[in-house]
Amino acid sequence: MIASMTGFARREVSGAWGTLVCELRSVNHRFLEIGFRLPDALRALEPDFRRLAQAGLKRGKVDCSFSFRGGATAEGSLDIDEAGLNRLLTTLRGIAPQLAGLGEQRSISMLELLRWPGVLRDAGADAPDEAMLAGARALFQDAVTELATARSREGERLRDVIEQRCQALIGYVAAVRARAPEIRARSQAKLKERLAELGVSVEQGRIEQEIALLLQRLDADEELDRLSGHLEETQRIIASNEAAGRRLDFLMQELNREANTLSSKSQDLETTRIAVEMKVAIEQMREQVQNIE
Repeated sequence: MIASMTGFARREVSGAWGTLVCELRSVNHRFLEIGFRLPDALRALEPDFRRLAQAGLKRGKVDCSFSFRGGATAEGSLDIDEAGLNRLLTTLRGIAPQLAGLGEQRSISMLELLRWPGVLRDAGADAPDEAMLAGARALFQDAVTELATARSREGERLRDVIEQRCQALIGYVAAVRARAPEIRARSQAKLKERLAELGVSVEQGRIEQEIALLLQRLDADEELDRLSGHLEETQRIIASNEAAGRRLDFLMQELNREANTLSSKSQDLETTRIAVEMKVAIEQMREQVQNIE
């Protein structure tokens, strides 16, 4: 079953340590590319998260965002790193004479000191709760499963669209095949009429040779056979359980190539119109295939 690369998932879990929310967004991409925005307490889990995502998803650009709200037991006190604060104060005293020599006089507030990285810290930030880490892993796994399910649902809709276009193209191929005898007969008649208008005498063998060359140039059986084969393969792929995006993208290129060749060979207005309709349907399929995993 084919799957889309576009999807969204949001999962939330709560415990004594607080509440975690995980959001996943994915769009189409040539490969699987995953970006994370994690709280500091969950940074160590990024390799685990990446493995879980790779196990459940094949392609797409996936953005993962975690947010954390501390619970009642997680509301620890804010500690001051005495050693870090002393080093900062020593550095400030050391540069104060240099600033004074340059005519710079500026006082530093207590709030500015506390804002300095590493001076003020959460008492529980250095040791994340193991229960919270376990909850984060399970939460991410659930989010990946939900995202994969959403992408599968979207893939079903894409499969229906592609199947409809395939059926339309099969009808176009049949219509061109049905017109082939009439086109051949009309081409022969036009050649003979032209010779009659010119009033020239040509050997019958020569006329038959020219007719054969003309029909060879107009013959589109090879293109129609290839179109039919590519459409059968497209239908087989969208009905299978394999990752289909790249194969379908290649088939769209081949279908478009055959439709272009058919159009260039056409000496019939109706066949040309059908070839244009073919290219429109193929382009519509190609746009949908860009979103398939």
